[in-house]
Amino acid sequence: MNSSFWYMGGYARYVWPCVAFACAVLVWNFWSAQRYLAAAKRRAARGLAMAASEAR
Repeated sequence: MNSSFWYMGGYARYVWPCVAFACAVLVWNFWSAQRYLAAAKRRAARGLAMAASEAR
């Protein structure tokens, strides 16, 4: 790639921070979803354990 792509016609100072912010949002979204899934699994396991102990 040539340097004009990275320079983006003088708008690189506006474009690249937006690209970085979008990437950060995507990473945060993935990380947040993984945490939510892990917490949901823990809640489900805890609920199943409580139901099994009450059934005895």
